[in-house]
Amino acid sequence: MTSPAKFKKDKEIIAEYDTQVKEIRAQLTEQMKCLDQQCELRVQLLQDLQDFFRKKAEIEMDYSRNLEKLAERFLAKTRSTKDQQFKKDQNVLSPVNCWNLLLNQVKRESRDHTTLSDIYLNNIIPRFVQVSEDSGRLFKKSKEVGQQLQDDLMKVLNELYSVMKTYHMYNADSISAQSKLKEAEKQEEKQIGKSVKQEDRQTPRSPDSTANVRIEEKHVRRSSVKKIEKMKEKRQAKYTENKLKAIKARNEYLLALEATNASVFKYYIHDLSDIIDQCCDLGYHASLNRALRTFLSAELNLEQSKHEGLDAIENAVENLDATSDKQRLMEMYNNVFCPPMKFEFQPHMGDMASQLCAQQPVQSELVQRCQQLQSRLSTLKIENEEVKKTMEATLQTIQDIVTVEDFDVSDCFQYSNSMESVKSTVSETFMSKPSIAKRRANQQETEQFYFTKMKEYLEGRNLITKLQAKHDLLQKTLGESQRTDCSLARRSSTVRKQDSSQAIPLVVESCIRFISRHGLQHEGIFRVSGSQVEVNDIKNAFERGEDPLAGDQNDHDMDSIAGVLKLYFRGLEQPLFPKDIFHDLIACVTMDNLQERAVHIRKVLLVLPKPTLIIMRYLFAFLNHLSQFSEENMMDPYNLAICFGPSLMSVPEGHDQVSCQAHVNELIKTIIIQHENIFPNPRELEGPIYSRGGSMEDYCDSTHGETTSAEDCAQDVTTEHHTSDDECEPIEAIAKFDYVGRTARELSFKKGASLLLYQRASDDWWEGRHNGIDGLIPHQYIVVQDTLIS
Repeated sequence: MTSPAKFKKDKEIIAEYDTQVKEIRAQLTEQMKCLDQQCELRVQLLQDLQDFFRKKAEIEMDYSRNLEKLAERFLAKTRSTKDQQFKKDQNVLSPVNCWNLLLNQVKRESRDHTTLSDIYLNNIIPRFVQVSEDSGRLFKKSKEVGQQLQDDLMKVLNELYSVMKTYHMYNADSISAQSKLKEAEKQEEKQIGKSVKQEDRQTPRSPDSTANVRIEEKHVRRSSVKKIEKMKEKRQAKYTENKLKAIKARNEYLLALEATNASVFKYYIHDLSDIIDQCCDLGYHASLNRALRTFLSAELNLEQSKHEGLDAIENAVENLDATSDKQRLMEMYNNVFCPPMKFEFQPHMGDMASQLCAQQPVQSELVQRCQQLQSRLSTLKIENEEVKKTMEATLQTIQDIVTVEDFDVSDCFQYSNSMESVKSTVSETFMSKPSIAKRRANQQETEQFYFTKMKEYLEGRNLITKLQAKHDLLQKTLGESQRTDCSLARRSSTVRKQDSSQAIPLVVESCIRFISRHGLQHEGIFRVSGSQVEVNDIKNAFERGEDPLAGDQNDHDMDSIAGVLKLYFRGLEQPLFPKDIFHDLIACVTMDNLQERAVHIRKVLLVLPKPTLIIMRYLFAFLNHLSQFSEENMMDPYNLAICFGPSLMSVPEGHDQVSCQAHVNELIKTIIIQHENIFPNPRELEGPIYSRGGSMEDYCDSTHGETTSAEDCAQDVTTEHHTSDDECEPIEAIAKFDYVGRTARELSFKKGASLLLYQRASDDWWEGRHNGIDGLIPHQYIVVQDTLIS
């Protein structure tokens, strides 16, 4: 590659890096703007609430006439908001929902009550003032923490840029030194050849006249050759030195690259969530909950005619949830909070190695460095764990302060409704207690200590993340060969067991198996959102080829697992139901007869590829099974269709989304109910089917190429088994899962049961015995003892 071409390539690499960094920097800026907008909206909301209750208190004497005007005033203000789209997006947040329901309740109020006026002025409004002050203060501190984290992230990106430039520079020096070495070698060859030719061309002369001349010429040639050899040695040493520097620089670049990617993803996946959850929203929802509960306590002591409207507000207050609001916020601005793409290794020209070099002379250095990192990580983790415990204890203290249940004002209604009695009782309420100033000072002092520990914890976690990434990469590189043999040995049996289930994606099979075993009665399954953090962790594990749901552990959040399953189908490049059959399927929904509708749906779906039909059959058999527990999980076929419709079948552009989505939901509901009549049975379509135990069943092939049941597969070998009992000793096996036999020939057993196997009836069934009864045992439900079978 010529120098101009090399220079152009370097510029392209740097430009690409700069572009990616600029995109991240723009995201970081937008994140701060988004949080600022949240703060402004929150302050505005609290200000509106204060104005609302102040005005409401003033017009209590003429309640039925003026209260409607008040509601209309605030509703008009909401409608006239400049940023309508931003306001519309915020309506899904729980505090805004409370505000909207509160305005609706105002329209229902009809009577004047002086006690309410005094409570509004002396209790509720000061609470909102407190919440506003607390929110502004916490947002300011949260922004400082967020800015510090962003500065640290940009520092990491700058460090990556420096080591990348160093790597490119040393690699260029190595190539230049190599070129000079080759040039010296060519000069040496040229000089040697020239000397040989000169000796051959010399004619004989008398010794007296030419002796001195020959000696002198020979001396000059030797001197020239020695100079060239010396120059070659220097260039060889220079090339060796530069080559070693280039290797070390590349190692540093790869380590920095791994650490940077780990830091970036840690920031987007964990830090942002922590800042919003544990800093920005700290105490806000709980404080707002207390203020609104004060209002509810006063209102609920009025006439029973108000209860219907107040129940709606109480439900909204109960749903004040910082976690849900954070989730909705991050979903609304997904392009701002989603992690960027990983930084990829940008090799210098001619350098195709994208892994650490663990060969000598750098191997011993890498080993020592790995040990040093491991030692330092152990110390840092212990220290950071202590900081975390302190932080969590302080957080609990703050939560205890802001969640104290002091909103009950029912005592105010134990006396007459005169102003005199109201004043006497209000004097004992929350706002007039002498200890309020002390409590406020203690709260602020605790908050300051909490944010100090929070910042210390996040910085420590950042450092641990970077060092852990480097350590893991070093450990992986240094121990790759030792782990390979062991890994292959451990995975050999697993690979054999998975051959029969390749038709169903691992994420689909594993999620359905887990839900079928542990979540059939889970209320709101697929309707309630899970933890976005856990959803991302499970999804990433599947993308790495792992199965995080393997085994019988039930320590995962059921709603998160359901979210992973829906996310898989929603993320398919092509929907499970292709768009080119959309109109044909929707046309089937217009048929009133359910059986006739199922027949037409079957005809449309049979044109799809076999793998797609197998997945559909498996999924809808599971959904049908799940709907049978609708009394417990509250998810009948229609509710399941509402949850899965948008993920399985997208509405083409140019169509009315609302009306078409209703038809899609009806279609999915029909398929769930009529799945046995719609999809081909195992004899018509070979492949795994859903089992009520949550796993797959594969039907063995007959000699005519048709699938047969377990009983059919065993008929030809039953006689052979009884004639060979004396010749072959039975094999021991252990049951992995519970199994309920579907026919008289299939044995039923519990997980962990000991089974005796006589011989294979097919690839998927054994002839065996359990509890003194002979019959068929499914291969996928057992583990054969390795010591007894080769």
